[in-house]
Amino acid sequence: MINFYTETNFCIEHENEYFSWISDCIKSNNFDLGEINYIFVDDIYLHKMNKKFLNHDTFTDIITFDYSEENLLSADIYISIDRVKENAEKFQVEFYNELSRVLIHGILHLMGFKDKTHEEQMEMRKQENLCLKNLELI
Repeated sequence: MINFYTETNFCIEHENEYFSWISDCIKSNNFDLGEINYIFVDDIYLHKMNKKFLNHDTFTDIITFDYSEENLLSADIYISIDRVKENAEKFQVEFYNELSRVLIHGILHLMGFKDKTHEEQMEMRKQENLCLKNLELI
C-alpha cells in the first residue's frame, strides 16, 4: 500500500500513476511492497525533524524512516515540497520530474542503496534514472 499525505497545501497529481510506477520499481528489484507513507511538508517542518531525529541542522528534501523487514519495504518518507521546488529550479527541470526523482530516491534507500560517497551517489543516480525511464504520467 502506498499512501500520500500532506502537511502543507500541496496536493500530488497523478496519484494512481505514481502508485503503479513505485510498485513496479519495487517489484522489478525483487522486493515486496509493505506500507509506504509519503508525507509532503514544508522546509520548516522537515528542518525540525532533521534536527530532532538526525541531529542535522540543515535543510533537506527527504527523510526516510525505514520500517522494512527483509524484502518487505515499509516506511514513512517525508518530502519537503519547498526543497523540491528549489531544486527543480536549480537543476532546470520540471517540478514533477524532480519530485519523481525524490519519490524513488526514498524507495532506493529502502532497497539498500546509499549516497554518502561519490561512488554511492553515482550508483544511486543510475538506479534513479533506471526507474524514471518507466514513469509515464501523461
